[in-house]
Amino acid sequence: MKKTMYIFASLLIAILVLYGVLWLLSIKKYPVDFGISFNQNHAVSLGLDWKQTYLAMLDDLKPTYIRIAAMWSEIEKQKGVYDFSDIDFMMHEAQTHGTKVTLVVGQKAPRWPECHVPAWSADLSESEYRQSLINYIGAVINRYKKHTALELWQVENEPFIRFRFGDCKNFKLELVDDEIKLVHILDDVHLVMVTDSGELSTWSTASKAGDIFGTTMYRVVRTPRGIVWKYDWLPAAFYRLKAKLVGIPLERLYIAELQAEPWFTNTAPTDTPLEEQTKTMNPTRLVKHIEYAKRVGTRRAYLWGLEWWYWMKKIQQDDTMWKLIKEEVSSSTEFN
Repeated sequence: MKKTMYIFASLLIAILVLYGVLWLLSIKKYPVDFGISFNQNHAVSLGLDWKQTYLAMLDDLKPTYIRIAAMWSEIEKQKGVYDFSDIDFMMHEAQTHGTKVTLVVGQKAPRWPECHVPAWSADLSESEYRQSLINYIGAVINRYKKHTALELWQVENEPFIRFRFGDCKNFKLELVDDEIKLVHILDDVHLVMVTDSGELSTWSTASKAGDIFGTTMYRVVRTPRGIVWKYDWLPAAFYRLKAKLVGIPLERLYIAELQAEPWFTNTAPTDTPLEEQTKTMNPTRLVKHIEYAKRVGTRRAYLWGLEWWYWMKKIQQDDTMWKLIKEEVSSSTEFN
């Protein structure tokens, strides 16, 4: 019994010491380039003109880096018929504004319903599905691999996360490696980013799949029962330690999604009282998230929530978040 108590006490002390060290290592700030993620469907769901929203981002916020998605469900609504008009528009405008693009391809893409797979694919056999997926990815890569706005590819979005959410019943995890290999074969110039959950994954598989590893970073969430859960107790150096343990150099560690909007559970901004939204995102909370990201040690972080900031600005007549983001993005320090 005494031996068990001794082991338990020693373990507890070791954990407390490690925790204290991580907090000390979280004091230093690092320069971060802040980019922005954008999804046209989400903008439309908020009653916004998505092109106006996108151009407002480029014209007013002037990000050096953005992340957009070539969603399979949007590009190939009819089997074998590709429509690149939306992506062409966004790539052209990014080029005009001197903005560098991370372009997401695959079955999963940022934003609800998480998996963006065309409805007609549900009737395909496994081999037909694989070939259709390969055809779509190949078409996207070949169309944009020489585009001057392109900086990075992202293949899938959190493909290795252990739990499934969203409309992802047809997602084929076993095809992810083939997708990444195809991108490398068709384009040997641009690097590939693979993303994973910041808190709900070990990163072990995703960190080895691509050239760049992207973590999500959500500091305030809601449980399925609606309870607000905060990660303020987690030191920023935790992410740096986690990266070191799985062999990710800091120059290959990006924050693919830095929370800058409220967390919604079974609701949306348009049907949630603003008072409720401020419980998980407000100006004070945004500043805390940005300051936290600066202590992680990553060289780049893509802010998540552009559509909501613009919705607040245009529909709610509150541009506080927009102005805060503009100030931070414009003051980003680019790494040499």
